[in-house]
Amino acid sequence: MSSPSAEDQRLDAWVHGTVQGVGFRWWTRSRALELGLVGSATNTADGRVHVVAEGPSDRLDALLAALRSDATPGSVTTVVDSRGPARGGLSGFVER
Repeated sequence: MSSPSAEDQRLDAWVHGTVQGVGFRWWTRSRALELGLVGSATNTADGRVHVVAEGPSDRLDALLAALRSDATPGSVTTVVDSRGPARGGLSGFVER
């Protein structure tokens, strides 16, 4: 498990659209690992994917830009995000 640095932040992103059953969580995990982030991508009962990621602000910005890009699997219509201090306790990046 990682301990966040003082500069690390936590991103919570709720991704809306056609994002389940299309490889979206796997794709998100790949982008997050490339950026050196920790966290998870989880399907929700209402069809969204909840992405939680922790790391440096600039890398979270890059992940958020990727989530909003046209390069995602499926079709993203909206990404609602919030930021806060990193909480730590995360290891790797998992699909749930």
